[in-house]
Amino acid sequence: MEIADFLTPDRIVLDVKLRDKAQFISETARLFGKLVPAAQPVAVEIALHARERLGSTGLGAGFALPHARIEGLDAYAGLLLRLARPIDFDAIDGKPVDLAFVLLIPFDPSVAHVAALAAISRKFRDAGLVARLRKAATPAAVYELLTAP
Repeated sequence: MEIADFLTPDRIVLDVKLRDKAQFISETARLFGKLVPAAQPVAVEIALHARERLGSTGLGAGFALPHARIEGLDAYAGLLLRLARPIDFDAIDGKPVDLAFVLLIPFDPSVAHVAALAAISRKFRDAGLVARLRKAATPAAVYELLTAP
């Protein structure tokens, strides 16, 4: 599975100004509702909050990978947010987050999401790529970086 399978350039939002994790989740739900017709904002917000209660998806080094299963979704949907200012995300290393890749997963329990999470994690483990993502000027540039082989 590749990032291009569930991310489109219009679902990359740069330099978003947010106060905290709660506002991050609300804004993410709003954006998904606008960009992915099957993603109802209230359901997305509830699912992302529930997932965060299980344990933070802040993976360290300023990166978070929030994800949740969503009823009525028939395909994976990704959204990348680059924050204007890092926010506390209860990350495993205690550092604030400024890059977040949010993945919505079809609710069907037979759909394994490990391959999608692995594809995202592989990209964000590359420190050079992450540095370029933090400096990229446009969503198209970010998309190109994330989808390059």
